[in-house]
Amino acid sequence: MVLNPLAVAANDAISSDCPHVFDVMSECGKRLFFPKGILSQSAEAKTKAHRYNATIGIATDASGPMYLDCVHESFGTGDDALAAKDLYPYAPSTGKAELRQAWADKQRAETPSLGTHPISLPVTTNALTHGLSIAGNLFLNAGDEVLLPEKLWGNYRLTWLTMQEAKVSTFPFFTDDLTGFNQVAFDEALDARVGKKVFLVLNFPNNPTGYSPTKHEAAAIVASLTAAAEKGTKLVVICDDAYYGMFFDDACETESLFGKLAQAHENLLAIKIDGATKEEFVWGLRVGFITYGVKNGTEAAYKALEQKTGGCIRGCVSNITHAGQSIVLKALQHPDFRSQQAEKVAILRARAQATRVAVYEEQYKDCWDVYPFNAGYFMCVRVKGVDAEELRVHLLDEHGLGTISLGSTDLRIAFSCVEEADIVDVFARIAQGIRALQAK
Repeated sequence: MVLNPLAVAANDAISSDCPHVFDVMSECGKRLFFPKGILSQSAEAKTKAHRYNATIGIATDASGPMYLDCVHESFGTGDDALAAKDLYPYAPSTGKAELRQAWADKQRAETPSLGTHPISLPVTTNALTHGLSIAGNLFLNAGDEVLLPEKLWGNYRLTWLTMQEAKVSTFPFFTDDLTGFNQVAFDEALDARVGKKVFLVLNFPNNPTGYSPTKHEAAAIVASLTAAAEKGTKLVVICDDAYYGMFFDDACETESLFGKLAQAHENLLAIKIDGATKEEFVWGLRVGFITYGVKNGTEAAYKALEQKTGGCIRGCVSNITHAGQSIVLKALQHPDFRSQQAEKVAILRARAQATRVAVYEEQYKDCWDVYPFNAGYFMCVRVKGVDAEELRVHLLDEHGLGTISLGSTDLRIAFSCVEEADIVDVFARIAQGIRALQAK
C-alpha cells in the first residue's frame, strides 16, 4: 500500500537517525502516523481563535465546557477542586502536556543512571496493558517471537499471541534451587538468537512471583543484553515496570533497568511501560505511559516515535481520560505525594515480611516450595502432591479463600490485599487444603 506522507516523514526521521530502530519496526509501525486534519487545525485554533472557536467537537458556554451538575459534584467543590477544563474536554492523543513532562521529570529523578541521556517524552496510555499493546503494534509482525521468562503475566499471551499473532517463547526464570534469577538460562536464550530480532520482556517486580533482581543480577542482565546487541542481535526490550517502587529487600535494584538499557547500544531499543496504576494506587483511573530510549537517539527520531504512538492511540481509543490524567497530575504536584506513597508501600512491605515468615515455616515443608519474592504484590508457591487448580477450587469451597492457580503446580497469593494479621491464617488454610487433597 502507498504510505501516507506523514508516515513517510516519520519513517525517514527514524531510519536516518536510528536505522536499527527502523529495522525492528513492524509493518503496522511503519504505516502509522499522527494525522494533522481536525486535530492540528483545532490545536492551531486554540491558540489563534481569539473571537470564536468552532473547531472542536465539544459543547461549551460562556464559562467553558458544558457539564451536568450531577456529574460535576463527584469531583468535589471548593478552591482545590479540579476545574471543568481539566475534566471534560478531550485530552491530546499523546496525553496532557503538563502530565507528560511531570512524569518525565519523575522518571529521571528515580533513574540516576539515565543521567542526561536523551529519551522520548512519555506518551500517555490507557494504563500499562494499552502501552504493551502499542509496543506490539509498532514492533511485532505476525509470526515474530516474543521472549519471556516462564513465570509471566498471562495477559501477555492475549495481547501479543492472540491479538497480534506473534509467537511466545520462554526461558526458566529462577535457578533450579530457587535462589534467584536464572542468568545462565537467560544467556542461553540470547545466545540462541544471535543476529536475530528479539522482542524481550523484563517485568520487574515480576507478576506473578513478586521477584525483582538484586543489584548484581540487574547488572548482569544489562551486560548480557549489551553483549547480545554488540553481536548483532536486534533487541526490543520492554521494561514492564507496573510495580515499580514496591521493593521490600535492600538487595533489590531499585532503578528501572530502562535507565542503563536506554543508552546501552544502537541495536537495543528500550521501551519503558509504567504508570500511576500501582505507583499512585489508582488502578481504576487507567493512566499509564510509554517511553522510548536508544543509544544515540535523536530528538527527531523520538518525536517520530511519539507521533506514531499518538497515531496508534488516535486510531484505537482517540485519547485517554482527561479527568484521570488531571487527577494523577494533581497528585504528583501535591507536597505530600511522596510521604503518602511511602506510607502505603510500608504497609505492603510489612505484609511481605509477614508472608516471608509464615510461608517458610518448617511445618509446611511437605506442602510447598517457595519461589523467591522480594517486591511487588504477589508471591508464588510450588505445591507438592496436588494439582494447583484442584487446590484453588478446594480452598474456595472449603475455606472461602481465593487464590490464583498457574498451571498444575503453582499457586499465586496476593499479599497486597490481605491484612497483615490474617497472613498466618491464609497459609495455614492453604496447608490444610493441600494435606486434605494429599490424603485422598
